[in-house]
Amino acid sequence: MNEQKLLSSLTTLNVGGPARNYVEATTEAEIIAAVRTADESGDPLLIIGGGSNLLVSDDGFAGTVLKISSQGYAADSEDSCGGASVVVQAGHNWDDFVHQTVLHAWSGLEALSGIPGSAGATPVQNVGAYGCEVAQTIAAVRTWDREKNAVHTFTNHELNFGYRDSLLKAATVNGSPRYVVLTVEFQLLLGRMSAPVKYAELARRLEVEVGKRANSLELRRTVLALRASKGMVLDPADRDTYSTGSFFTNPIVSAEIAATLPADAPRWPVGELVKLSAAWLIEHAGFSKGFGLAGELSAAVAGGASVKHDAGAPPRASLSTKHTLAITNRGGASAQDILAVAREVRDGVVREFGITLVPEPVLVGCTL
Repeated sequence: MNEQKLLSSLTTLNVGGPARNYVEATTEAEIIAAVRTADESGDPLLIIGGGSNLLVSDDGFAGTVLKISSQGYAADSEDSCGGASVVVQAGHNWDDFVHQTVLHAWSGLEALSGIPGSAGATPVQNVGAYGCEVAQTIAAVRTWDREKNAVHTFTNHELNFGYRDSLLKAATVNGSPRYVVLTVEFQLLLGRMSAPVKYAELARRLEVEVGKRANSLELRRTVLALRASKGMVLDPADRDTYSTGSFFTNPIVSAEIAATLPADAPRWPVGELVKLSAAWLIEHAGFSKGFGLAGELSAAVAGGASVKHDAGAPPRASLSTKHTLAITNRGGASAQDILAVAREVRDGVVREFGITLVPEPVLVGCTL
């Protein structure tokens, strides 16, 4: 059904103007039909699942916005040797699916509890947290190939997974993908124990050594508590959760660049490269939790147009008061408010450390 829709109502940032045409699809057939209709008419297409990784322009989207709302999951096979092969629909709520895998004693996704969004979005970004990425358990992704007008299934190897990256993401431009995810197949071990715990903070909370396993349900509860303490579990009463989660990815740099940072700067080897902590860089560039911009912002800071704030009023957008990696809508923020904070933080990190942070969310109709 077509209807006018504000994209702010479909995104966790609660930001974004109107969709010219809005369609919601609840089955694979409806998803494919909506995509084909838009493509045959030459209409620009924006795909939305949970809306947790999107920053949409205040002007909205001058095309078709397709919300994928397909639901459900099924175990195609389950045995003690191969584990469980579980296929989940693209529109299914991700955290609900993770919870169900824990309840069914399907092990491997429990560390990814509490991440907002839909299951179909997870392979695009190679979603990860607490030492776990979906690339470690995805067996295949079934998609609709808009160029070939046909269904195409990718194996794990064919998806070219990297840090917050995949072939699916590389083939997406301004929120419009070549490959529309229909279902995701996970290969999960059987058992009540988690995958090996790789994240030191999580291991400490669970009172296990790094590399050891814990009860999956207990690990899920611990991850949810950790995420909530950082404003990373959606809560309508908590403005810190009106965000895209981490706004910047952790930069991966050469060993030479990493060596220029202070000795206490966190770093992790990634092959011959080094991954740094974006949160540490932000905080040590002088941006504390809750940092925002008040008053009237210059056109340079606001990206081409001044942004006015009422005198004495608190910023409409700021870094989370719980975690410096999230940029939050404190109430009434526009896309330009969010971007202004992001630019100030990005430029400050460049001035202090010479490292350019890269945004993690998809920017639709706007640029940083």
